[in-house]
Amino acid sequence: MDQTVFISSNNTATFRCPQCGKTKTADVSQQATSNKRISVTCTCVCGHKFRCRLEKRRQYRKTVDFPGKFILLGKDGPADTGLMTIVDISTSGLKFKTTVPRNFATGTELRVEFCLDDRNRTLMEKRVIVRNVSGSFVGVSFHPKELEDPALGFYLMP
Repeated sequence: MDQTVFISSNNTATFRCPQCGKTKTADVSQQATSNKRISVTCTCVCGHKFRCRLEKRRQYRKTVDFPGKFILLGKDGPADTGLMTIVDISTSGLKFKTTVPRNFATGTELRVEFCLDDRNRTLMEKRVIVRNVSGSFVGVSFHPKELEDPALGFYLMP
């Protein structure tokens, strides 16, 4: 399985050999401009070869499988509700899958509710803004007033 390596703001990436643990930081500015998925083969000074996938996201995104529900906020209260499964989460947003495809417009505000799978089963109730929709999958960012969440930050720590 490919190792995920994040591209920093100055277009460098730090690769870590899974065999010996040595690291090397390299300029990846040419690869950072591509819109395609980028996989590279690395050869460590110890001779071990390994594959890495370069990730351009600003934050670490954790793959999860949380059931929850969403509420489409209308002018006079909830306009639509439904069940969802959160498939990944970061400190700035999440991606979920609806049970029935929805046609949310970009910029639409929703409220999502789900529990983390931590020891306390922490309940998360967040206002989110729709950023993209692809079939049953919906990518959202947290509302600016919902960004600071110590419980979520702690949960996402490696």
